[in-house]
Amino acid sequence: MTAIQTHDATRSHHQETAQRGRWLSSSTGHFIRHYIEMVVVMFLGMAVLGIPAGWALGAAGSSWDELNTHAPALMLLGMAVTMTVPMVAWMRYRGHGWRANTEMAASMVVPTLAAIGVLAAGAMSIGALLVVEHVAMLLGMLAAMLLRPDEYTHHAHGHGELASA
Repeated sequence: MTAIQTHDATRSHHQETAQRGRWLSSSTGHFIRHYIEMVVVMFLGMAVLGIPAGWALGAAGSSWDELNTHAPALMLLGMAVTMTVPMVAWMRYRGHGWRANTEMAASMVVPTLAAIGVLAAGAMSIGALLVVEHVAMLLGMLAAMLLRPDEYTHHAHGHGELASA
C-alpha cells in the first residue's frame, strides 16, 4: 500500500468515525442526555424537596421514618411528588409541552399507585417495594420517551404542536 493509499484509507476511516459521532451526538445524544437529566433532576428533587417536607412533617409531630413505619403509602406518595414536580418543572424549562410532561409524570405516578396496591395487599416489604418502584419509574420514563422519540431526540423542544400539547 502506498503512502497516498494509506493516507486515503486513514482519512476515510476518520470521516466514517466522525459521521457516527455526529449521528450519536445529534439525535441519540439528545435522547440519552434527556434521560440522564430527568434521572438527575428526579433524585435531586427527592433530596432537595425532601428536606422541607421533613421539616413540615416534624412541625406536624411526625417524620419520614414514622411515615415509613406507620403510613408507608403516604411516604410513597410524598416521594413521588418530590421527584415528579421538579422533573416537570425542568421539562417545561427545557421547552417540552404539557403532553410530554403529563406522560413523564404518569411514568412516576403509575408505578407509585401500583406500589401502594402491592403494599396494601401485603405482597412485599416496603424495602423491596421501594427498589421495585424506582426501577419501574426509570423504565416508565424510558418507555414514555421511546413511544414518542421525536420529542426527545431534537435539541430544540417546544416547537409547534409539542409546545401546546
